[in-house]
Amino acid sequence: MDTDTVPINDELSIPFAELSFRYSRSSGPGGQHAQKSSTRVELLFDAGSSPSLTDKQRKRILKRMSGYIDTAGVLHLASQSERSQLRNKEEVVALFQELVREALKRRKRRRATKPTAESKERRLKKKQQRSQTKKLRRKVSDAE
Repeated sequence: MDTDTVPINDELSIPFAELSFRYSRSSGPGGQHAQKSSTRVELLFDAGSSPSLTDKQRKRILKRMSGYIDTAGVLHLASQSERSQLRNKEEVVALFQELVREALKRRKRRRATKPTAESKERRLKKKQQRSQTKKLRRKVSDAE
């Protein structure tokens, strides 16, 4: 593995120079360590104008990862689960790799199929049972 790049899949590796990191204090309870250490790591990646991505890859990432991307096209990921800044940085880079890898995967198209004869039969049988249940709930009249 090249330390200057973040490998995503066989076709794509993103240079570390394109990633920027912001550090801040983690939220939640803590003691002396948490109150003075900036262990929360936020990874920023400009997916909208990255030279490493092809137009097709860029479109796919911007569409599928829209929940993580702001209006300027910058991807934001954060980690604060560890007490160490280094471990949080490693964790957020691993999360970045996994999310981008999943976003770039081609999804299988759904092939339309017809219901089987057995499933049709099951559906009709359930409808008849439901109808019978509702019939039994009705008030009994003298005419019947």
